[in-house]
Amino acid sequence: MIRVMSEPLRFDVLSLFPESLNGFAGESIIGRARDQGLIEVRSLDLRDWAEGRHRVTDDRPFGGGAGMVLKPEPIFAAVEELKGPETKVIYMAPD
Repeated sequence: MIRVMSEPLRFDVLSLFPESLNGFAGESIIGRARDQGLIEVRSLDLRDWAEGRHRVTDDRPFGGGAGMVLKPEPIFAAVEELKGPETKVIYMAPD
């Protein structure tokens, strides 16, 4: 049985490189679902929710060590603005 939806299922993907998702979202089963209006995939720039002139989204790890970590403030601001009553949030960690 196929379920008919009045609105497409929306996926908001936050990224520092939002253009990189466009190729994946247009291919295979995801691309077909999008073409049929079943899903909507929006690739959003996390920097749009960062503060300051340079819209910085990362910082040094507090415990020391190599590399950088994402600041929580832009992530929380984006989720708060984008979420709706039925929203499910999935955080994809780098590990």
